[in-house]
Amino acid sequence: MRRPPAVAGQFYYGTATRLKSQVEQYVSRDAVREKAIGILSPHAGLMYSGYVAGAVYSSISFPETFILLGPNHTGLGPRLSLMASGEWEIPTGILPIDEELAGAIAAEVPDMSRDTQAHQFEHSLEVQLPFISYFSDSVGIVPVTVMNASLKDCRSIGEGIARAVRNSGREVVIVASSDMSHYVSDALARTLDDLALREMLDLNPEGLYTIVTDRNISMCGFIPATIMLYAAKALGALEARLVKYATSAEASGDYDHVVGYAGVVVK
Repeated sequence: MRRPPAVAGQFYYGTATRLKSQVEQYVSRDAVREKAIGILSPHAGLMYSGYVAGAVYSSISFPETFILLGPNHTGLGPRLSLMASGEWEIPTGILPIDEELAGAIAAEVPDMSRDTQAHQFEHSLEVQLPFISYFSDSVGIVPVTVMNASLKDCRSIGEGIARAVRNSGREVVIVASSDMSHYVSDALARTLDDLALREMLDLNPEGLYTIVTDRNISMCGFIPATIMLYAAKALGALEARLVKYATSAEASGDYDHVVGYAGVVVK
């Protein structure tokens, strides 16, 4: 099964030539690349968050497979949805699902549903693909969306993913797709996002989950980020680095109603 692009022409340009040129605005081929276990990357329209996403993908060594963890914005499908087979298409390429690793993750995480409905219109993972495709035409993906999860669930899912990765012997990067604060002032977004990012940089999944829920920070992918941190720690992560932070005000000029974007490398 091929999953066609759902947001081409909306979140990013809809033709191969224009999309390649668009991505080239945001990436750096001269960046020093480091081996990563996980990353945090935003998923807004490229005109808003592309500089942050491009900086993150430019700074990592590419693996055999990206595990893509994103929030479910559409409400379609089960709570925890893994697309276990097929391929995803965007204007600049076709990315195959790593079916072996996807099956291993499904086996390690009993609550994981093999589902395509949740992925049909979801943008949070698709918006990662123009950057992945730009740097590699051979990498595989494992797409996972999460609608909701308790902290205990996040730990179980993350550690299950880590077991599957470890047993696979593959080089893998786990991507948590998330924007930060939504539709608050630029100053408030930076204050609240700093609280969440401190916990991420301390490799503290419990702290991230707790500060976001206690302070009502509108970080849409904090659950995928929490899962990624648990998985990364189980895979031996020792540190994290903030690559870039920005808000939509830098593109829109509206400092009263912004969305925050952060790029983090966990290694």
